[in-house]
Amino acid sequence: MGDLLDLGLEPVFAAELPSQEEVLAYLSAPERRHAAAVLRDAADAGRPVVQPRCGVGSHDRMLALLRALEPAGPGILSVTIDSHTRLRRFGVAAGLLRRGPGDLNGYPLVAHGWRRGRELAAAVGVPLEVRHGSPDARELFAVSLASGFTSFEGGGIGYNLPYCKDVPLAASLRAWRRVDAACGRLAEAGVVVDRELFGTLTAVLMPPSISLAVTLLEAVAAAREGVRCLSIAYPQGGEPHQDVAALRAVATLGRRYLPPSVAVHPVLHEFMGAFPRTPDYAAALILCGGLVARLGGAVKVVSKTTQEAYGLPDAAANAAGVRMAALGASDLMDFARLDEGRVAEERHWIEREVAELVDPVLAAGDLHGAIVAAFRDGRLDVPFSASVHARAQVVPRRDPGGAIRYADPGALPFSPAVLHHNAERLRAVPAGRGLFAAVTADIDYFLDRELTTDPRTRFR
Repeated sequence: MGDLLDLGLEPVFAAELPSQEEVLAYLSAPERRHAAAVLRDAADAGRPVVQPRCGVGSHDRMLALLRALEPAGPGILSVTIDSHTRLRRFGVAAGLLRRGPGDLNGYPLVAHGWRRGRELAAAVGVPLEVRHGSPDARELFAVSLASGFTSFEGGGIGYNLPYCKDVPLAASLRAWRRVDAACGRLAEAGVVVDRELFGTLTAVLMPPSISLAVTLLEAVAAAREGVRCLSIAYPQGGEPHQDVAALRAVATLGRRYLPPSVAVHPVLHEFMGAFPRTPDYAAALILCGGLVARLGGAVKVVSKTTQEAYGLPDAAANAAGVRMAALGASDLMDFARLDEGRVAEERHWIEREVAELVDPVLAAGDLHGAIVAAFRDGRLDVPFSASVHARAQVVPRRDPGGAIRYADPGALPFSPAVLHHNAERLRAVPAGRGLFAAVTADIDYFLDRELTTDPRTRFR
Protein backbone atom coordinates (compact mmCIF):
# COMPACT_ATOMS: atom_id res chain seq x y z
CA MET A 1 0.00 0.00 0.00
CA GLY A 2 2.96 2.32 -0.55
CA ASP A 3 4.86 4.57 1.83
CA LEU A 4 1.79 6.28 3.28
CA LEU A 5 0.50 3.12 4.91
CA ASP A 6 3.81 1.34 5.39
CA LEU A 7 3.17 -1.37 7.99
CA GLY A 8 6.03 -3.70 7.20
CA LEU A 9 3.73 -6.29 5.63
CA GLU A 10 4.86 -9.26 3.60
CA PRO A 11 4.77 -8.35 -0.11
CA VAL A 12 2.40 -11.23 -0.92
CA PHE A 13 -0.10 -9.99 1.65
CA ALA A 14 0.24 -6.34 0.65
CA ALA A 15 -0.40 -7.27 -2.99
CA GLU A 16 -3.88 -8.49 -2.05
CA LEU A 17 -4.88 -5.03 -0.84
CA PRO A 18 -6.08 -2.06 -2.89
CA SER A 19 -3.72 0.81 -3.60
CA GLN A 20 -3.21 3.51 -0.99
CA GLU A 21 -4.76 6.04 -3.39
CA GLU A 22 -7.91 3.94 -3.65
CA VAL A 23 -8.09 3.48 0.13
CA LEU A 24 -7.67 7.20 0.75
CA ALA A 25 -10.36 8.02 -1.80
CA TYR A 26 -12.74 5.51 -0.22
CA LEU A 27 -12.13 6.79 3.31
CA SER A 28 -12.39 10.42 2.19
CA ALA A 29 -15.74 10.05 0.43
CA PRO A 30 -18.13 12.75 1.72
CA GLU A 31 -20.86 10.25 2.55
CA ARG A 32 -18.57 8.31 4.90
CA ARG A 33 -19.15 9.01 8.60
CA HIS A 34 -15.95 8.74 10.65
CA ALA A 35 -15.70 7.64 14.27
CA ALA A 36 -13.59 10.68 15.17
CA ALA A 37 -16.42 12.97 14.05
CA VAL A 38 -18.99 10.99 16.06
CA LEU A 39 -16.84 11.25 19.19
CA ARG A 40 -16.24 14.96 18.65
CA ASP A 41 -19.98 15.60 18.32
CA ALA A 42 -20.68 13.56 21.47
CA ALA A 43 -18.09 15.59 23.37
CA ASP A 44 -19.68 18.82 22.18
CA ALA A 45 -23.15 17.60 23.18
CA GLY A 46 -22.02 16.43 26.62
CA ARG A 47 -23.67 13.04 26.22
CA PRO A 48 -21.90 9.76 25.46
CA VAL A 49 -22.73 7.62 22.48
CA VAL A 50 -23.25 3.90 23.07
CA GLN A 51 -21.37 1.08 21.37
CA PRO A 52 -22.20 -2.61 21.75
CA ARG A 53 -19.77 -5.47 21.34
CA CYS A 54 -20.59 -7.90 18.54
CA GLY A 55 -18.82 -10.34 16.28
CA VAL A 56 -19.70 -13.67 14.64
CA GLY A 57 -17.82 -15.80 12.12
CA SER A 58 -20.33 -15.86 9.30
CA HIS A 59 -20.35 -12.89 6.94
CA ASP A 60 -24.11 -13.08 6.39
CA ARG A 61 -24.77 -13.33 10.12
CA MET A 62 -22.41 -10.41 10.80
CA LEU A 63 -24.29 -8.28 8.28
CA ALA A 64 -27.60 -9.27 9.84
CA LEU A 65 -26.31 -8.55 13.36
CA LEU A 66 -25.12 -5.05 12.48
CA ARG A 67 -28.42 -4.28 10.76
CA ALA A 68 -30.38 -5.59 13.75
CA LEU A 69 -28.42 -3.42 16.20
CA GLU A 70 -28.51 -0.16 14.26
CA PRO A 71 -32.18 0.68 15.09
CA ALA A 72 -31.28 0.65 18.82
CA GLY A 73 -29.37 3.88 18.21
CA PRO A 74 -25.66 3.11 18.74
CA GLY A 75 -23.25 5.87 17.78
CA ILE A 76 -20.59 3.35 16.72
CA LEU A 77 -20.84 -0.38 16.02
CA SER A 78 -18.23 -3.07 16.65
CA VAL A 79 -16.69 -5.80 14.57
CA THR A 80 -15.14 -8.12 17.14
CA ILE A 81 -12.41 -10.35 15.70
CA ASP A 82 -11.89 -14.08 16.28
CA SER A 83 -9.02 -15.48 18.35
CA HIS A 84 -7.08 -17.02 15.43
CA THR A 85 -7.00 -13.73 13.52
CA ARG A 86 -5.95 -11.92 16.70
CA LEU A 87 -2.88 -14.17 16.85
CA ARG A 88 -2.19 -13.88 13.09
CA ARG A 89 -3.25 -17.48 12.41
CA PHE A 90 -4.94 -16.35 9.23
CA GLY A 91 -4.71 -19.74 7.55
CA VAL A 92 -6.36 -21.47 10.51
CA ALA A 93 -9.17 -18.90 10.52
CA ALA A 94 -9.67 -19.33 6.77
CA GLY A 95 -9.77 -23.13 7.12
CA LEU A 96 -12.39 -22.96 9.87
CA LEU A 97 -14.38 -20.52 7.78
CA ARG A 98 -14.46 -22.99 4.88
CA ARG A 99 -15.61 -25.79 7.20
CA GLY A 100 -18.29 -23.59 8.71
CA PRO A 101 -17.97 -20.43 10.82
CA GLY A 102 -19.52 -21.98 13.93
CA ASP A 103 -16.06 -22.73 15.39
CA LEU A 104 -14.99 -19.08 15.24
CA ASN A 105 -15.55 -16.80 18.24
CA GLY A 106 -15.59 -13.60 16.20
CA TYR A 107 -15.40 -12.23 12.67
CA PRO A 108 -12.24 -13.31 10.75
CA LEU A 109 -11.85 -10.07 8.82
CA VAL A 110 -8.54 -10.95 7.20
CA ALA A 111 -9.92 -14.26 5.94
CA HIS A 112 -13.12 -12.65 4.66
CA GLY A 113 -11.13 -9.87 3.01
CA TRP A 114 -11.53 -6.14 2.52
CA ARG A 115 -14.33 -6.37 -0.05
CA ARG A 116 -16.59 -8.11 2.45
CA GLY A 117 -15.38 -5.63 5.04
CA ARG A 118 -16.71 -2.84 2.85
CA GLU A 119 -20.05 -4.62 2.70
CA LEU A 120 -20.19 -4.39 6.49
CA ALA A 121 -19.25 -0.69 6.44
CA ALA A 122 -21.90 0.05 3.81
CA ALA A 123 -24.61 -1.92 5.61
CA VAL A 124 -25.13 0.63 8.39
CA GLY A 125 -25.07 4.39 8.72
CA VAL A 126 -22.70 4.57 11.70
CA PRO A 127 -18.92 4.03 11.80
CA LEU A 128 -17.42 0.65 12.62
CA GLU A 129 -14.65 -0.07 15.10
CA VAL A 130 -12.49 -3.20 15.10
CA ARG A 131 -12.14 -4.77 18.57
CA HIS A 132 -9.73 -7.66 18.83
CA GLY A 133 -6.84 -8.25 21.28
CA SER A 134 -3.85 -8.60 18.95
CA PRO A 135 -0.29 -8.01 20.13
CA ASP A 136 0.66 -7.52 16.47
CA ALA A 137 -2.27 -6.13 14.45
CA ARG A 138 -0.54 -4.84 11.32
CA GLU A 139 -2.32 -7.08 8.79
CA LEU A 140 -5.64 -6.69 10.55
CA PHE A 141 -5.22 -2.91 10.57
CA ALA A 142 -4.42 -2.86 6.86
CA VAL A 143 -7.57 -4.83 6.02
CA SER A 144 -9.63 -2.70 8.41
CA LEU A 145 -8.54 0.47 6.66
CA ALA A 146 -9.22 -0.98 3.23
CA SER A 147 -12.66 -2.00 4.53
CA GLY A 148 -13.47 1.58 5.52
CA PHE A 149 -13.40 1.13 9.29
CA THR A 150 -12.33 4.34 11.02
CA SER A 151 -11.74 3.23 14.62
CA PHE A 152 -9.19 0.65 15.74
CA GLU A 153 -8.73 -0.54 19.31
CA GLY A 154 -5.58 -1.69 21.04
CA GLY A 155 -1.99 -0.95 21.96
CA GLY A 156 1.35 -2.59 22.62
CA ILE A 157 0.71 -3.02 26.36
CA GLY A 158 -3.06 -3.43 26.71
CA TYR A 159 -3.34 -5.92 23.86
CA ASN A 160 -0.39 -7.97 25.03
CA LEU A 161 -0.10 -8.41 28.81
CA PRO A 162 -3.77 -9.28 29.53
CA TYR A 163 -4.02 -11.74 26.63
CA CYS A 164 -0.67 -13.37 25.83
CA LYS A 165 1.64 -15.64 27.78
CA ASP A 166 5.00 -14.92 26.16
CA VAL A 167 4.96 -12.12 23.59
CA PRO A 168 7.84 -9.75 24.43
CA LEU A 169 6.70 -6.23 25.13
CA ALA A 170 9.36 -4.83 22.85
CA ALA A 171 7.86 -6.80 19.94
CA SER A 172 4.26 -5.71 20.54
CA LEU A 173 5.27 -2.08 21.09
CA ARG A 174 7.26 -2.16 17.86
CA ALA A 175 4.32 -3.60 15.89
CA TRP A 176 1.86 -1.07 17.27
CA ARG A 177 4.31 1.74 16.51
CA ARG A 178 3.89 0.87 12.82
CA VAL A 179 0.09 1.08 13.19
CA ASP A 180 0.27 4.44 14.94
CA ALA A 181 2.76 5.82 12.42
CA ALA A 182 0.37 4.85 9.61
CA CYS A 183 -2.43 6.67 11.46
CA GLY A 184 -0.18 9.71 11.71
CA ARG A 185 0.47 9.73 7.98
CA LEU A 186 -3.24 9.23 7.31
CA ALA A 187 -4.03 12.23 9.51
CA GLU A 188 -1.63 14.35 7.48
CA ALA A 189 -3.53 13.23 4.38
CA GLY A 190 -6.85 14.29 5.93
CA VAL A 191 -8.14 10.95 7.29
CA VAL A 192 -8.28 10.77 11.10
CA VAL A 193 -8.52 7.27 12.56
CA ASP A 194 -9.73 6.97 16.14
CA ARG A 195 -7.33 4.87 18.22
CA GLU A 196 -8.98 3.44 21.32
CA LEU A 197 -6.60 2.28 24.06
CA PHE A 198 -7.72 -0.69 26.13
CA GLY A 199 -7.42 0.46 29.74
CA THR A 200 -9.69 -2.38 30.84
CA LEU A 201 -6.61 -4.68 30.89
CA THR A 202 -7.53 -7.78 32.95
CA ALA A 203 -10.83 -6.07 33.84
CA VAL A 204 -11.66 -7.32 37.34
CA LEU A 205 -10.53 -5.18 40.29
CA MET A 206 -8.33 -2.98 38.09
CA PRO A 207 -6.94 -0.04 40.11
CA PRO A 208 -7.83 3.15 38.22
CA SER A 209 -4.29 4.50 38.28
CA ILE A 210 -2.88 1.38 36.59
CA SER A 211 -5.55 1.56 33.88
CA LEU A 212 -4.87 5.23 33.22
CA ALA A 213 -1.08 4.94 33.46
CA VAL A 214 -0.98 2.20 30.82
CA THR A 215 -3.31 4.00 28.43
CA LEU A 216 -1.46 7.30 28.86
CA LEU A 217 1.88 5.73 28.05
CA GLU A 218 0.36 4.16 24.96
CA ALA A 219 -1.25 7.51 24.14
CA VAL A 220 2.05 9.39 24.41
CA ALA A 221 3.71 6.83 22.14
CA ALA A 222 0.83 7.12 19.62
CA ALA A 223 0.82 10.93 19.68
CA ARG A 224 4.55 10.97 18.97
CA GLU A 225 3.76 9.02 15.78
CA GLY A 226 1.14 11.59 14.74
CA VAL A 227 -2.13 10.05 15.95
CA ARG A 228 -4.74 12.83 16.28
CA CYS A 229 -7.70 11.06 17.96
CA LEU A 230 -7.24 8.97 21.10
CA SER A 231 -9.96 7.26 23.12
CA ILE A 232 -8.84 6.45 26.67
CA ALA A 233 -10.93 3.49 27.80
CA TYR A 234 -11.51 2.85 31.50
CA PRO A 235 -13.29 -0.17 33.09
CA GLN A 236 -16.20 0.51 35.45
CA GLY A 237 -14.98 -0.63 38.85
CA GLY A 238 -18.30 -0.35 40.66
CA GLU A 239 -17.89 2.52 43.14
CA PRO A 240 -19.42 5.53 41.37
CA HIS A 241 -17.33 8.30 42.99
CA GLN A 242 -14.11 6.55 42.04
CA ASP A 243 -15.36 5.71 38.51
CA VAL A 244 -16.54 9.26 37.85
CA ALA A 245 -13.28 10.64 39.23
CA ALA A 246 -11.22 8.39 36.96
CA LEU A 247 -13.19 9.40 33.87
CA ARG A 248 -12.88 13.10 34.73
CA ALA A 249 -9.15 12.66 35.34
CA VAL A 250 -8.67 11.71 31.68
CA ALA A 251 -9.12 15.35 30.62
CA THR A 252 -6.56 16.63 33.13
CA LEU A 253 -4.05 13.91 32.33
CA GLY A 254 -4.56 14.41 28.61
CA ARG A 255 -3.72 18.11 28.92
CA ARG A 256 -0.69 17.28 31.06
CA TYR A 257 0.87 14.59 28.89
CA LEU A 258 -0.46 15.03 25.34
CA PRO A 259 -0.17 17.85 22.78
CA PRO A 260 -3.22 20.11 22.26
CA SER A 261 -3.48 18.94 18.64
CA VAL A 262 -4.67 15.52 19.85
CA ALA A 263 -8.36 14.96 20.65
CA VAL A 264 -8.60 12.91 23.88
CA HIS A 265 -11.90 11.16 24.65
CA PRO A 266 -12.76 9.31 27.90
CA VAL A 267 -14.54 6.00 27.28
CA LEU A 268 -16.29 3.79 29.85
CA HIS A 269 -16.45 0.02 29.49
CA GLU A 270 -19.42 -1.11 31.53
CA PHE A 271 -18.73 -3.53 34.39
CA MET A 272 -16.63 -6.47 33.16
CA GLY A 273 -16.68 -8.69 36.23
CA ALA A 274 -19.16 -11.44 37.08
CA PHE A 275 -22.52 -10.18 35.87
CA PRO A 276 -25.88 -10.77 37.60
CA ARG A 277 -27.83 -13.67 36.18
CA THR A 278 -31.17 -12.14 37.15
CA PRO A 279 -32.25 -9.90 34.24
CA ASP A 280 -33.60 -7.09 36.44
CA TYR A 281 -30.34 -6.79 38.36
CA ALA A 282 -28.30 -6.94 35.16
CA ALA A 283 -30.46 -4.21 33.62
CA ALA A 284 -29.93 -1.99 36.67
CA LEU A 285 -26.17 -2.42 36.37
CA ILE A 286 -26.29 -1.51 32.66
CA LEU A 287 -28.45 1.55 33.35
CA CYS A 288 -26.09 2.80 36.03
CA GLY A 289 -23.10 2.27 33.77
CA GLY A 290 -24.63 4.74 31.34
CA LEU A 291 -25.23 7.20 34.16
CA VAL A 292 -21.66 6.89 35.46
CA ALA A 293 -20.41 7.51 31.92
CA ARG A 294 -22.39 10.72 31.64
CA LEU A 295 -21.49 11.99 35.11
CA GLY A 296 -17.84 11.27 34.39
CA GLY A 297 -17.85 13.12 31.09
CA ALA A 298 -17.29 10.01 28.98
CA VAL A 299 -17.74 10.46 25.25
CA LYS A 300 -18.58 6.80 24.66
CA VAL A 301 -19.88 3.90 26.75
CA VAL A 302 -19.35 0.30 25.67
CA SER A 303 -22.53 -1.48 26.74
CA LYS A 304 -23.40 -4.85 28.25
CA THR A 305 -26.48 -7.09 28.10
CA THR A 306 -28.79 -8.91 30.47
CA GLN A 307 -27.50 -12.18 28.99
CA GLU A 308 -23.90 -11.40 29.96
CA ALA A 309 -23.77 -14.12 32.62
CA TYR A 310 -24.80 -16.84 30.15
CA GLY A 311 -22.47 -16.28 27.19
CA LEU A 312 -22.83 -14.47 23.88
CA PRO A 313 -26.03 -12.39 23.76
CA ASP A 314 -28.56 -12.58 20.98
CA ALA A 315 -29.25 -9.51 18.85
CA ALA A 316 -32.39 -8.54 20.76
CA ALA A 317 -30.62 -8.56 24.14
CA ASN A 318 -27.69 -6.64 22.68
CA ALA A 319 -30.02 -3.99 21.26
CA ALA A 320 -31.83 -3.75 24.60
CA GLY A 321 -28.45 -3.23 26.32
CA VAL A 322 -27.70 -0.34 23.98
CA ARG A 323 -31.04 1.31 24.80
CA MET A 324 -30.62 0.73 28.55
CA ALA A 325 -27.15 2.28 28.60
CA ALA A 326 -28.40 5.21 26.52
CA LEU A 327 -31.24 5.73 29.00
CA GLY A 328 -28.74 5.88 31.85
CA ALA A 329 -26.80 8.54 29.94
CA SER A 330 -29.89 10.56 29.06
CA ASP A 331 -31.47 13.74 30.46
CA LEU A 332 -34.03 11.60 32.29
CA MET A 333 -31.35 10.74 34.86
CA ASP A 334 -30.47 14.35 35.68
CA PHE A 335 -31.85 13.88 39.20
CA ALA A 336 -28.90 11.64 40.13
CA ARG A 337 -26.16 13.37 42.11
CA LEU A 338 -22.92 12.31 43.71
CA ASP A 339 -20.97 13.76 46.64
CA GLU A 340 -18.68 16.06 44.64
CA GLY A 341 -16.29 16.34 47.57
CA ARG A 342 -15.70 12.58 47.48
CA VAL A 343 -15.28 12.70 43.69
CA ALA A 344 -12.70 15.48 43.99
CA GLU A 345 -10.75 13.58 46.65
CA GLU A 346 -10.73 10.40 44.54
CA ARG A 347 -9.61 12.37 41.51
CA HIS A 348 -6.75 13.98 43.43
CA TRP A 349 -5.34 10.63 44.51
CA ILE A 350 -5.87 8.96 41.13
CA GLU A 351 -4.00 11.74 39.33
CA ARG A 352 -1.20 11.63 41.91
CA GLU A 353 -0.85 7.85 41.59
CA VAL A 354 -0.79 8.08 37.79
CA ALA A 355 1.94 10.73 37.91
CA GLU A 356 4.08 8.60 40.23
CA LEU A 357 3.80 5.69 37.79
CA VAL A 358 4.14 7.58 34.51
CA ASP A 359 6.60 10.42 35.17
CA PRO A 360 9.69 8.23 35.77
CA VAL A 361 9.01 6.33 32.54
CA LEU A 362 8.53 9.48 30.47
CA ALA A 363 11.73 10.95 31.90
CA ALA A 364 13.76 8.32 30.05
CA GLY A 365 14.94 9.10 26.54
CA ASP A 366 13.71 5.87 24.93
CA LEU A 367 9.99 5.54 25.75
CA HIS A 368 9.52 1.97 24.50
CA GLY A 369 12.71 0.81 26.22
CA ALA A 370 11.64 2.53 29.44
CA ILE A 371 8.23 0.80 29.34
CA VAL A 372 9.86 -2.61 28.89
CA ALA A 373 12.30 -1.92 31.74
CA ALA A 374 9.55 -0.67 34.05
CA PHE A 375 7.47 -3.82 33.59
CA ARG A 376 10.58 -5.99 34.00
CA ASP A 377 11.39 -4.28 37.32
CA GLY A 378 7.78 -4.13 38.54
CA ARG A 379 7.63 -0.33 38.47
CA LEU A 380 4.71 -0.87 36.11
CA ASP A 381 2.49 -3.89 36.59
CA VAL A 382 -0.85 -5.42 35.64
CA PRO A 383 -2.59 -7.49 38.32
CA PHE A 384 -3.69 -11.00 37.30
CA SER A 385 -1.70 -10.78 34.04
CA ALA A 386 -1.16 -14.04 32.16
CA SER A 387 2.10 -12.74 30.69
CA VAL A 388 5.58 -13.69 31.84
CA HIS A 389 6.56 -10.11 30.95
CA ALA A 390 4.56 -8.61 33.83
CA ARG A 391 5.25 -9.45 37.45
CA ALA A 392 1.55 -9.47 38.43
CA GLN A 393 2.59 -8.76 42.03
CA VAL A 394 0.02 -6.03 42.65
CA VAL A 395 -2.86 -7.16 44.85
CA PRO A 396 -5.97 -4.94 44.63
CA ARG A 397 -8.83 -5.06 47.12
CA ARG A 398 -12.08 -3.20 47.68
CA ASP A 399 -12.26 -0.86 50.63
CA PRO A 400 -15.38 -0.93 52.85
CA GLY A 401 -17.11 1.56 50.52
CA GLY A 402 -16.45 -0.51 47.39
CA ALA A 403 -13.58 1.51 45.87
CA ILE A 404 -10.54 -0.36 44.54
CA ARG A 405 -7.32 0.13 46.51
CA TYR A 406 -3.82 -1.33 46.62
CA ALA A 407 -3.65 -4.01 49.32
CA ASP A 408 -0.14 -4.83 48.07
CA PRO A 409 1.47 -2.43 45.56
CA GLY A 410 4.25 -4.86 44.67
CA ALA A 411 7.19 -2.85 43.34
CA LEU A 412 5.16 0.13 42.11
CA PRO A 413 7.12 3.32 42.98
CA PHE A 414 4.46 4.96 45.11
CA SER A 415 5.30 7.65 47.64
CA PRO A 416 4.73 7.10 51.38
CA ALA A 417 1.72 9.44 51.17
CA VAL A 418 0.04 7.30 48.49
CA LEU A 419 0.76 4.08 50.36
CA HIS A 420 -0.61 5.58 53.57
CA HIS A 421 -3.77 6.76 51.79
CA ASN A 422 -4.48 3.31 50.39
CA ALA A 423 -3.89 1.63 53.75
CA GLU A 424 -6.14 4.13 55.53
CA ARG A 425 -8.96 3.70 53.02
CA LEU A 426 -8.82 -0.08 53.38
CA ARG A 427 -9.27 0.37 57.15
CA ALA A 428 -11.96 3.06 56.88
CA VAL A 429 -15.49 2.79 58.24
CA PRO A 430 -17.88 2.71 55.26
CA ALA A 431 -19.65 5.99 54.62
CA GLY A 432 -23.41 6.16 54.28
CA ARG A 433 -24.69 5.78 50.77
CA GLY A 434 -27.85 6.77 48.98
CA LEU A 435 -29.91 4.77 46.55
CA PHE A 436 -27.77 5.55 43.53
CA ALA A 437 -24.55 4.56 45.26
CA ALA A 438 -26.17 1.42 46.67
CA VAL A 439 -27.20 0.31 43.19
CA THR A 440 -23.89 1.06 41.46
CA ALA A 441 -21.20 0.72 44.10
CA ASP A 442 -21.91 -2.65 45.64
CA ILE A 443 -21.79 -5.05 42.72
CA ASP A 444 -21.65 -7.93 45.17
CA TYR A 445 -25.14 -6.95 46.34
CA PHE A 446 -26.59 -8.28 43.11
CA LEU A 447 -24.59 -11.47 43.20
CA ASP A 448 -25.20 -12.17 46.89
CA ARG A 449 -28.92 -11.42 46.54
CA GLU A 450 -29.24 -14.05 43.83
CA LEU A 451 -27.91 -16.72 46.16
CA THR A 452 -30.81 -16.11 48.56
CA THR A 453 -33.48 -15.74 45.87
CA ASP A 454 -35.68 -18.49 44.52
CA PRO A 455 -33.36 -20.13 41.94
CA ARG A 456 -36.16 -20.18 39.41
CA THR A 457 -36.04 -16.38 39.17
CA ARG A 458 -32.42 -16.51 38.04
CA PHE A 459 -33.36 -17.98 34.69
CA ARG A 460 -36.39 -15.94 33.69
